[in-house]
Amino acid sequence: MAFAGLKKQINKANQYVTEKMGGAEGTKLDLDFMEMERKTDVTVELVEELQAKTKEYLQPNPTARAKMAAVKGISKLSGQAKSNTYPQPEGILADCMLTYGKKLGEDSIFANALVEMGDSLKQMADVKYSLDDNIKQNFLEPLHQLQTKDLKEVMHHRKKLQGRRLDFDCKKRRQAKGSQITDEEVRGAEEKFAESLQLAQVGMYNLLENDVEQVSQLVTFAEGLLDFHQQCADILRVLVEVLNEKREEAAARPKSEFVPKTLADLNIETLGSQDGMNGGSSSRLNSPVNKPTHLELLGNGQAQARSTNASPLPSPMRSPARTPMPAKPAQPCCTALYDFEPENPGELGFKENDVITLIQRVDENWFEGSVNGRTGYFPQSYV
Repeated sequence: MAFAGLKKQINKANQYVTEKMGGAEGTKLDLDFMEMERKTDVTVELVEELQAKTKEYLQPNPTARAKMAAVKGISKLSGQAKSNTYPQPEGILADCMLTYGKKLGEDSIFANALVEMGDSLKQMADVKYSLDDNIKQNFLEPLHQLQTKDLKEVMHHRKKLQGRRLDFDCKKRRQAKGSQITDEEVRGAEEKFAESLQLAQVGMYNLLENDVEQVSQLVTFAEGLLDFHQQCADILRVLVEVLNEKREEAAARPKSEFVPKTLADLNIETLGSQDGMNGGSSSRLNSPVNKPTHLELLGNGQAQARSTNASPLPSPMRSPARTPMPAKPAQPCCTALYDFEPENPGELGFKENDVITLIQRVDENWFEGSVNGRTGYFPQSYV
């Protein structure tokens, strides 16, 4: 850093401390400028929060979002681009209905109705994917551009304005106290302060007066939602008509008489048939009811008899259950909140409530650990 720049930094630090600790007053800006600053700060928070909440609205399952983020993170680590699609709940329910509808068979009207509803839910899932793409392209992407370009530039001008204001006030204060600060230095600091003030005002004004573009983005969002719900309503309207036809078909189908089969119909030998063949002797001999008891063998006159099949040993006294105290882990560990299925080489799979020994932190989203003798990487959001 050049000497002039270092000197300017010292002046700014000196003025800042003097204002905070010594009670010195800096140059005050008007109320209009302060109001623009307040609205700009609110806009910064709004854009950040709006992006996060919109993504949660489109993809409400936090576990699925965490898994997608994990796949994205491991793809960056491995250097391989891998896309992972969010599982729409309509699609998951559709797969269930289609699977079991086909297993029941085509001769079942209920099975056919399941297949029809599964197909309709599949269509709704596809419409939801189209909504996601539309919102990301026409609403989230402009917000991201606003955050990374316009807002970033405005905040840069405001930060620069604050620094130049401190430098100007410091030189003006020191000159008033008789320091060797020339009028030219004060004038130069004043010109830079005025330049930054103008840039900050223009930037905030353009940002806050951009209502047409920002409202247009909200209109696009609302139109996308309207189109999504209209398409879903059309799909469901057709589905209800088809299901009503299936219900009428099931009601009109004549019920066939059903007679349950007996064991004789299935050619299974019964106890009665064996008695007829063996004269009924073997059945009585093998029955546990007719086996002698200890009372009959010993003849000790006790009132309670015990079968010869019973264990001769008395039941052990039931001791109170003891819960072993878990050993303290020798290394840092964590507990799994969800099941994690590895999808890439080097990942560590585990089940919910597994205790994982931590080896090292790979980055802000990934750990390396071991469980059940296996070692690998896993996302922090799963533990």
